This record gives sequence, structure tokens and C-alpha cells, in this order.
Amino acid sequence: MKKLILPFVALALVSFTVMETRLTDAERLVAMTEMTATHDHLEEVLDGLSEEQLNYKSDPNSWSIAECTEHIAISETNIFNMLTEALKSPADPSKKAAVKLTDEQILEMVVDRSKKMKTSEAFEPSGKFGSHDAAVAEFKAKRIDHIKYVATTEDNLRDHFAETPLGTVDAYQILLFMSAHTERHVLQMEEILANEDFPEE
Repeated sequence: MKKLILPFVALALVSFTVMETRLTDAERLVAMTEMTATHDHLEEVLDGLSEEQLNYKSDPNSWSIAECTEHIAISETNIFNMLTEALKSPADPSKKAAVKLTDEQILEMVVDRSKKMKTSEAFEPSGKFGSHDAAVAEFKAKRIDHIKYVATTEDNLRDHFAETPLGTVDAYQILLFMSAHTERHVLQMEEILANEDFPEE
């Protein structure tokens, strides 16, 4: 599998540092670096796994690696849709006070697997992509689109807001939430890989 690479991030930033933009170069770099890193981590974990390994479950109520992958692919679209919905409302800087978490706290809290969260039905894996490979392809295509969006957008992401399980966040923080959510479930995959009964091949 081919990784996204950070030189892509650097090249994108070079094109926009001389323009007035809503996001700072630092904000773009953080989001794009996080989104690239979690994309690449997923690829690394999935590389070379057999069908048996992808579909292994430690118990009937647990997700397999393939189901985690589908959930990540579904979430990539659904979470980004939260951003686009937030942008449909007028910018409202007065709501900044409702945002209680810093960018760093969002990245840390979403990844923290000591706190379990039940996903909603819209995010449940159901075989909607038809195959594991199709789910991976869907995720990769969307993630590349979303990184390009961060590189080029002039949207005022800091003055639009949405409600999440972590409370009120701004639209930029939705991007961080989306990337950290990917990492959360890649870590879940690594827990599956570490199970003593995980198939050897």
C-alpha cells in the first residue's frame, strides 16, 4: 500500500502562505499532518493481513479488523458531513465560549480507548461497501479529498460550530476529531492483533 507523504503537505502550504486565509499555516499543518499520519497508520496495520485475520473476532460481540475498517470509512464521510452542515449556518463568533476543549485535548480524548463509547446506528458496519478492499478504497479517496480541502479552504472554520459526544467544537476541531477517530480504531485493530488467539496467517 502506498503511503501519503508529508512533502505533499509542505508543497500544499507553500502555495498558500502568501494568501490571506481563514486558517493559519500552523493550523493547516497540524490538521494535515494528523490526517496523513492516521491514514498511514491504518495502511501499516492492514498491510498483508489475510481474509481470516481480517475477519477474526475475539468474541461474537466484538468487531473484526474488517468491521473496524468499514466503520472508519463510514465515519470519514459522516464526520466530514458534520463540518459541511456546520458551515451552512452563519458564522457566530459568540459561540466560541461554548467550546471547552483545546485542539490538543480533542486529539488526546478521542484516541483514549480507556473510555468506551457506543457508536450510533449510522456508523455501524453493515457490509455497505461490498468488500474490505472497497471500504479501504473509500476511506483513502475521502481522506485524500479532505486533506486537499484543508490545504486549500478559505472557509471560516473557527466561527462555525457543531455538537459532538465531547460537547461543542468548532469546524476545524471536527477535522481533528475525524483524524483522531481513525487512530482510535486503528489502536483497536492493534488490540485485536495482540489477542493470543489471533490467526497466524
